[in-house]
Amino acid sequence: MRIRQDGPFKNGYNAITEMDGKHSDMLMDFGILMLNKDQKEINTENKERAYLLIQGEVVFEWENNKVTAKRVSCFDENPWCLHVPSEVEIKIISLADNTEIAVQKTDNEKTFPSKLYTPGECMSEERGKGTMNETSTRIVRTIFDKTNTENTNLVLGEVIDFPGRWSSYPPHHHPQPEIYFYKFYPENGFGYAELGEEVVKVRNNDTVTIAAGLTHPQATAPGYAMYYLWVIRHLEGNPYITPTFVEEHLWVTDKNAKIWPDK
Repeated sequence: MRIRQDGPFKNGYNAITEMDGKHSDMLMDFGILMLNKDQKEINTENKERAYLLIQGEVVFEWENNKVTAKRVSCFDENPWCLHVPSEVEIKIISLADNTEIAVQKTDNEKTFPSKLYTPGECMSEERGKGTMNETSTRIVRTIFDKTNTENTNLVLGEVIDFPGRWSSYPPHHHPQPEIYFYKFYPENGFGYAELGEEVVKVRNNDTVTIAAGLTHPQATAPGYAMYYLWVIRHLEGNPYITPTFVEEHLWVTDKNAKIWPDK
């Protein structure tokens, strides 16, 4: 389902999905926190939480730690993300106007070490390179998943799509719910998101909720770069590890595949 964001986000927290409210099938709270200079956010919620800096400058404080983080461009720079278990107090102090933070929360009775993921620690890879005539080459950043945070109930990452290209391709699906949140450069750009047999147009600041089992490849309009944040909710006894690809389209990933007009 596409959730359209008309106009800028308001100052403060903008709820997009809610575990006990709208779009509860996503099994997580997701929203955008907007802070101006000297504004603070303090949270001790009984949930696993992740605070990803999309743009701006902040001081992250947690468990006697205090770190300044700055991000000018989510397209060109790897992310900062503070990830904490239930009831750990966090404080975020904005050092600039229009600071934007993506907030992910979900239930989790397990504990794990709190961690601020820095840009240098983010696993960034160029996927699709050397295949499909480079039509699906993109940058995929994985911040945390089961490989580096065993007791998490979330998977969090980002994708940077080049103008006129595809991502999340070949088509794939998984039983765990997923959220995509979009940015475009320039901001008047657009792209298309597949949700099973439905295709929706997405613009800057839109969100798409991906229900269990739906395929979800993406396409970016020529002239516009597309960023999307992706967050997956593990299911009890069925964590997300790898997706299931649609078998009939897997042949395109072969580096030796003959793709028209290369016959």
